[in-house]
Amino acid sequence: MPDQHHAMPAAELLALDRQHVWHPYGPMPGRQEPLVVSSASGVRLRLAEPSQGQDELVDGMSSWWSAIHGYNHPVLNEAVTGQLGRMSHVMFGGLTHEPAVRLAARLVEITPPGLEHVFLADSGSVSVEVAVKMCLQYWRSIGRPGKTRLLTWRGGYHGDTWTPMAVCDPEGGMHELWSGILPRQLFADVPPSGFDAPVDPAYVDHLRSLLSAHADELAAVIVEPVVQGAGGMRFHNPGYLRVLRELCDEYDVLLILDEIATGFGRTGALFAADHAGMTPDVMCLGKSLTGGYLTLAATLCTERVANGISRGAVPVLAHGPTFMGNPLATAVALASIDLLLGQDWQREVKRIEAGLQEGLAPARNLPGVRDVRVLGAIGVVQLTHEVDVAAATRAAVREGVWVRPFRDLIYVMPPFVTGDGDVARICRAVCAAAEEG
Repeated sequence: MPDQHHAMPAAELLALDRQHVWHPYGPMPGRQEPLVVSSASGVRLRLAEPSQGQDELVDGMSSWWSAIHGYNHPVLNEAVTGQLGRMSHVMFGGLTHEPAVRLAARLVEITPPGLEHVFLADSGSVSVEVAVKMCLQYWRSIGRPGKTRLLTWRGGYHGDTWTPMAVCDPEGGMHELWSGILPRQLFADVPPSGFDAPVDPAYVDHLRSLLSAHADELAAVIVEPVVQGAGGMRFHNPGYLRVLRELCDEYDVLLILDEIATGFGRTGALFAADHAGMTPDVMCLGKSLTGGYLTLAATLCTERVANGISRGAVPVLAHGPTFMGNPLATAVALASIDLLLGQDWQREVKRIEAGLQEGLAPARNLPGVRDVRVLGAIGVVQLTHEVDVAAATRAAVREGVWVRPFRDLIYVMPPFVTGDGDVARICRAVCAAAEEG
């Protein structure tokens, strides 16, 4: 094996990659050669070998929406290295430690009021699994074991493990392959589009009819609030969250908000639920929780949910990931939250929003573009056809920008530290990708 302390030539590394490494959402071996990143700092990814004339790329994706502070940030580096000198990991069963306890208390402090208890996991998908397990066990514990189904709306995406796949959009989504095997859940229509569009009374009636007809079997409603992410990058009026809260209360169904992609400022509010001024029964967090440094997720719940479970015949939540509450991850998560809230992050997100609105506006006039939409530090160009991912990626790389299109979408979620010039560059790259993709 090659010496891990010496950089491997890019060609040799790519040969090994092709032979052994299975990349996300790809075949084995892959059909497209990945770019080799040798280092990263600020908002730039440095390439081991130039591509399309570029040896570094502005990251328009925040590494799948997680690196909100960019890369190699001294504050976050210090949080990891400082904790590393004390303790990299210790099991969470029967033991506890300061970074995890402080993080849980901080999350309770900054999330919508009423979320009092925090279960730490190590990925977003697992946090959704835990959220659903909490809700199912709650009803079983209080003597209503028939409430086992989930309601969601179409256009959603909640992760790639088993239960999250069951509440992803079953038609045209990534998990269509598993229809007929996954548990059959209940799907409302896609929520009407437009953050500023008025709440549609007909859609409210549609939600009400589903909840009233299925209340006896529904354990929970689970949705992505305000922004539906990998299911289609759609935005909806926050008023629908208030509607869901009222309907869930009326029909005695729990409400889960999946804030894995929207949490920590991405939409212009600290949490998307804040746009609606409401509190779910359960909330899932992940992605930018650690500023993109380490994998960590959290499932928060109300007193009602925790007490219900704890009064049951089985009074424990039987879940415990090996790396639950990992000290390195919880220490850097605390540092990331303090870094975010210690600055005028709302001004930065508004600045990026304005830059995206201005820079993506020309895409509206391009042939093959169906829609251009921006909310917070999220910019989306939707095409009338499936993106040619290879061609679109090449076009963006020529402009010195990394994007990762999918389906009919070329979208960006830049780090909050992205300067105005780099935001403009990202927009040029998206327009170029839309022209060629």
